[in-house]
Amino acid sequence: MIRLLSAFAIGLVFGTGILISGMGNPAKVLNFFDVAGTWDPSLAFVMGGALTVAAIGYRLAFRMKSPVLAAEFSLPTKTDLDMKLIGGSAIFGIGWGMSGFCPGGLVPVLGLGLSGPLLTGAAIVAGILVARWITTLGSRPSPAQA
Repeated sequence: MIRLLSAFAIGLVFGTGILISGMGNPAKVLNFFDVAGTWDPSLAFVMGGALTVAAIGYRLAFRMKSPVLAAEFSLPTKTDLDMKLIGGSAIFGIGWGMSGFCPGGLVPVLGLGLSGPLLTGAAIVAGILVARWITTLGSRPSPAQA
């Protein structure tokens, strides 16, 4: 129960931060990317603040033997770049640039019932399903190997 309440509180703080910073407004995000037009550099401060908090959090976490609410840390171990990571990152960035929503900024505004966030959310889910389908196709043995 404490883990559930903790996750809820963290999500509430994150969502509130997203809304206060303007990341839930696709026009603000798109203006950040429009360097040659109506560029709005204010999201750079949001990103700088997020990087600062993350850097402090990682420094603190690496000093601890285990997390407060789990038996061990779940840190990524993969360090190489492959086409899946590069391709997925490119598709993510293109989708963010086209819609103005990243998943973090999308979730808090889904409850507003607007068509733009709902369509973006559906596109993200469709992209996840397609990626899983492609991954499954690549891991199946060919008929000659079976």
